[in-house]
Amino acid sequence: MENKKALVWLRDDFRISRNNALIYASENHDQVSAIYIFNPEEYENKREAQRWWIYHSLINFKQELSKFNISLELLVGDEVKVLNKIKNSEEVSLYWNKIPEPREESKEKKIIKILDEKNINYKFFKGNILSEYQEVTKDDGTPFKVFTPFWRVAEEVYLKKVPSRDAKLKKKNKKIFIFKQSSDLSKVLPNKNWFKKFEKYWVPSEINSDKVLKNLINKKINNYHKTRDYPSVEGTSKISPYLKHGQIHVETIWKSCNEIENKNTGYRKFINEIGWREFSHSLINYFPKMLKGNLRKEFDNFPWVENKKYLEAWKKGTTGYSIVDAGMRELYETGWIHNRVRMIVGSFLVKHLRIHWKEGEKYFRNTLLDFNVANNVASWQWVAGCGADAAPYFRIFNPILQGEKFDKDGSYVKRWVPELKNVPAKFIHRTWEMDEDTQKSINFKIGKDYPLPIVDHAKAREAALKAFDKITK
Repeated sequence: MENKKALVWLRDDFRISRNNALIYASENHDQVSAIYIFNPEEYENKREAQRWWIYHSLINFKQELSKFNISLELLVGDEVKVLNKIKNSEEVSLYWNKIPEPREESKEKKIIKILDEKNINYKFFKGNILSEYQEVTKDDGTPFKVFTPFWRVAEEVYLKKVPSRDAKLKKKNKKIFIFKQSSDLSKVLPNKNWFKKFEKYWVPSEINSDKVLKNLINKKINNYHKTRDYPSVEGTSKISPYLKHGQIHVETIWKSCNEIENKNTGYRKFINEIGWREFSHSLINYFPKMLKGNLRKEFDNFPWVENKKYLEAWKKGTTGYSIVDAGMRELYETGWIHNRVRMIVGSFLVKHLRIHWKEGEKYFRNTLLDFNVANNVASWQWVAGCGADAAPYFRIFNPILQGEKFDKDGSYVKRWVPELKNVPAKFIHRTWEMDEDTQKSINFKIGKDYPLPIVDHAKAREAALKAFDKITK
């Protein structure tokens, strides 16, 4: 043991279990403090929803760490500058878990350089991922661009590893504070209070993440392949915000899933979702240009349309297509949106409205509690047809048929678009077809109580295909 004191730099690590950096520090040092550095530049006018989650995560995790006599300090500023304040004379060792994203890796390299120059002891650990992206490649060492072969190899790589030990956090004799003044946790909260309703839907804590996982294993996973596409049914895991912020480690999810005795199609469908997350992280690390533009360069010449009015209608859920509007309103109120509906609203933005996928990526970044750089960029490029293993551009979701197939009776729509609560099921996904008598009978006026569609599906589809033709010739 080189130093008595250890400082653990927290980022997406709000957990006791499988927190390698924290557990290692507790095993090897007499005194441990954890630090969370809130960098306002990373959140200004972006990731507003996540500020709410982080604030509550800090409160809950601070209480958990206290049970082990480990303090949690909050500092506001640039991570590199804050950690540069550590002096060798303080005899502190620094530990952290990596984040598998190019920008975070760049920060870590700068910090390592500073620590080496100051001769400060440090150690870092694998992040919230099954395997490092460098471990999963084709036989010739090149990266995968197609999901299925990637995931086949990635599963083999992970299964061949020696299982990571599930060590326990050790309680310390007394609390210490490395930095003289910790900031008030409320500094993390967004300036606007639109997030207040989130409290109805989420409890950002490790304890709650365990409950969500148990609910998935005991009640959802057997029928996951059937129910996951129906937004009015509680068929998805709802674990993504906890996974993003590290209230749970992906290895914990994997282990629980693999302990299921009868592994059916539902199990396989869910495990594939973990695979897509791994694939997305591999893509952005091997092809970092994805973070700023199209992976498929032919889309650099795609004739996107700038239309602020349509973009606002999409964001507010007033497009006149009820399944799209329900999804966007669910997102605004809860900080989350059903996976099937994510694809529908994404396709509508980039294909019906032909608005650049970056606008959608930016809005999701700001409003999603489960926003993850890799997943968000890769998913938007998948929907737009310009990414790896992407849905072809000419695959244009019909919001009417999608609604009628996956929300037949309109339960989901009526929950999030209450002005349509009395609309008969046959018209719920095509409100503009309601005759005058039907409208009068329910005291409803299309165009007044609910907007007419901002674009005609058939015409928008034709325009999108023509635009696509221009870049394929």
